[in-house]
Amino acid sequence: MELMNMVGRWRISPSFSDVFKRRLLGEPLISEQLESERLSNHIALGAVSPDAISSTAYGPEQIMVELLPNAGMAAFGLLLPITGVILFILLLVTASYRQVVMAYARAGGAYMVARDNFGPRIAQIAAAALLIDYVVTAVVQPAAGTLAVVSAIPVLRPYHLEITVAVVILICVANLRGLRQSGRTFAIATYTFVVMIALTILTGLVREVFWGLPQYDPQHTVGGVPVHQGSGLVMGATILVLLRAFANGGTSLTGVEAVSNTVNYFREPQGTNARRVLTVMACILGFLLVGVAWLAYATHATPYLDEYPSMLSEIARKVFGRGVLGNTLYFLVQASSAAILFAGANTGFTGFPALASFVAADRFLPRPLTKRGHRLRFSNGIITLTVLAVVLLIITGGSVVAVVPLFAIGVFTAFTMAGYGMAKHHLTQRDYRWRYKVAVNLSTGILSTIVVGIFVVAKFTEGAWLVVVIFPVLVWLLIRLNKQYRAEASVLEMSRASHPDVAERRLRVFVFVDSVDLAEMEALHYGKELGAGDLTAVHFVIDTEHAQQLQDLWAQFEHDTPLRLVACPDRHLSWAAQELVLKAFDDHPDVRVTVLLPRRTYSPLLGRLLHDRTADKMARAVSRIPGATAIIVPYDVGSRITRLAPEAFPEQIRPGASKAAEDISRVDDA
Repeated sequence: MELMNMVGRWRISPSFSDVFKRRLLGEPLISEQLESERLSNHIALGAVSPDAISSTAYGPEQIMVELLPNAGMAAFGLLLPITGVILFILLLVTASYRQVVMAYARAGGAYMVARDNFGPRIAQIAAAALLIDYVVTAVVQPAAGTLAVVSAIPVLRPYHLEITVAVVILICVANLRGLRQSGRTFAIATYTFVVMIALTILTGLVREVFWGLPQYDPQHTVGGVPVHQGSGLVMGATILVLLRAFANGGTSLTGVEAVSNTVNYFREPQGTNARRVLTVMACILGFLLVGVAWLAYATHATPYLDEYPSMLSEIARKVFGRGVLGNTLYFLVQASSAAILFAGANTGFTGFPALASFVAADRFLPRPLTKRGHRLRFSNGIITLTVLAVVLLIITGGSVVAVVPLFAIGVFTAFTMAGYGMAKHHLTQRDYRWRYKVAVNLSTGILSTIVVGIFVVAKFTEGAWLVVVIFPVLVWLLIRLNKQYRAEASVLEMSRASHPDVAERRLRVFVFVDSVDLAEMEALHYGKELGAGDLTAVHFVIDTEHAQQLQDLWAQFEHDTPLRLVACPDRHLSWAAQELVLKAFDDHPDVRVTVLLPRRTYSPLLGRLLHDRTADKMARAVSRIPGATAIIVPYDVGSRITRLAPEAFPEQIRPGASKAAEDISRVDDA
């Protein structure tokens, strides 16, 4: 009965963070439940494709943002040909990634392809590209979603940034709760958007054939982007302008790689199911992209300098009109657009943590990114992405136009690495129809390389320079971090190549003390249990008066552990500890030295504020000496305070008090 009472008394109670996680995220999942979190194809399509499919809401608009000020009304004639080129690239990229998900039926996508075919160092190019792309995805998608909201409800415009940040945080929480729950919500948003935009396209087509769609007048639209009035190559559009417009429109292909980066979320057979979802997603994206571009051409919808109302909002107004039914359908289009754009940020929140975990497992990113959290998600990666996205949103003010130049360079670099990597894979394996597969992937790699070059040149002054600077720096940091990990591993694994000294040697133990209390006694008891041939308590003298009080109190004990005072005039305790241990080795080369450092632990928050971490610093200093070991002996003060009644504390405890000495002597005797 007494033992049961002790167990109940010392049972660990849930911490504040444990309670908070359970309330916010639900009950924790066990590792065996990971398999049950796999997604069916129809849920997976809705969960991983919003980024790609939702790009139709802003891709054509970004083309017109570049063309109208430079090509004038000819911009509407150029919109469809540029969209056609983008669709051709979509065809090649889809064909390439259909092979990726079959050959590499696990998460990682372009990173895995590059790592297996070019080695881990070259693969960091793909890693850096995708990590940047996922961060920008988590910014562009919710920012564009907020534009859809404020286009329908202009009164919310002043709160554009706050709404966007709130959405990013909500998506973070949804992913921390688990993809199965989040996936169903995102799937509803995806399918609703597809239905509403398809209805818009078909309605617009019928109206154009039988009655003719009404058109805007871009040259007299108040607040619209300026329309060029001059002449020149293609009525004012230079080659550079066409390349910039194409670069803007290339953002429509971001998200295509998402399926290959989340293959492990699919049910078995994962590769086959991922290929089916990828194909369906590409077909939907192509249809919607062409349809929205044609509606923009037919209605002459015009982007605005303030970015709202969005061009898709204008298209829906002209297609459905302003009657009761028209207004209802218009608001449904805007609501579904906002929902899928917000959900599109989920591509970043699923891809970034998964990719970061693979890169971290290869020792190019910090190891905490490999850990699964409360709900079997890579929680550290999700939180990291959230912080980066919120910072970028604040810097750019939540502007889509400001972030677009950063958007597609990363993903097209990933397309490049995947294309070249798969070409090498098929050249090496030479499996069925390998020549055709090499041709497809090599074409994808070459074309994607050209597109990256177009982005760098055409958008350099509009923000692409930032990616050009950050990209090589990030690759260098990944490789540098790996070098650090390898250096640490080589030290820890040195015993495999060498023959470490395992002969028994006499043990000498030092216990560093600064006062006489229960924490020091706990360390002394532990030192005796080690069976040391020589056990000495050591106090480093910084304050002579305090040292004298400590020595007087120590003399009141009835035990055989001597107290040694060591002068420390420069107050650098770590150096003093090192010198003490080195001198012990000089005096007795055949001994091993262990240093015990009592550490009093308090409440997590106040403990950090009210107490220092001197024991940790001294332990690190001692551990650098070969043959020396530093052990921190914790004594949990915080938990004992909560268990003691207030009357158990004396009003005043003075150094040297006989009562304190008697209490500690009793503990020592016990």
